[in-house]
Amino acid sequence: MTFLIPRTILAHFAPECWPVNLDLISLIILDVDGVLTDGRLWSTPDGEWVKAFSSQDGFAIKAWQRGGGRTAILSGRADDNVSRRAKDLGIEIVHLGITDKLEAFADILTAVGCGNEAVCYVGDDFPDLGPMSRAAFPVAVANARAAVKRKAQYVTRTGGGCGALAELIELLLRKQGRWPGSLLD
Repeated sequence: MTFLIPRTILAHFAPECWPVNLDLISLIILDVDGVLTDGRLWSTPDGEWVKAFSSQDGFAIKAWQRGGGRTAILSGRADDNVSRRAKDLGIEIVHLGITDKLEAFADILTAVGCGNEAVCYVGDDFPDLGPMSRAAFPVAVANARAAVKRKAQYVTRTGGGCGALAELIELLLRKQGRWPGSLLD
């Protein structure tokens, strides 16, 4: 009897079986709403938009960058809060208000000087499908749309804005032998 196990399920249990060499991943490109946040937007009485970011994700992003990894943000929404959060985290490549994410994805790779084989893209919604189709390691957060989860090679157990990036970055650093155990364990 043969059992067919979807690769998104297999990925949770057997990283060595994934169709991508995670040791090559050096750039993580992130969507914002639904990935760095839980996707909800609050409006203040003054008409400002407010969103919450996970401190666990922030700590993990800094650990990824200290270990030599690069991080970029690619979002359809232009938002000063995101610019401030990116600056706080030391993320230098920030593309906001993007209508064509696939074109911006290519621009980021050109700016960084790497190929698709070095990229992990994390998304949650339909506009992320284009970049996910090009990235070597497409990842969906737990709260992503079903179509995005089907495109992913890994689906986090944790939702966007709730530690999903911390989960992913720990996985990558451990697989690459760069997990700073004394600092983060």
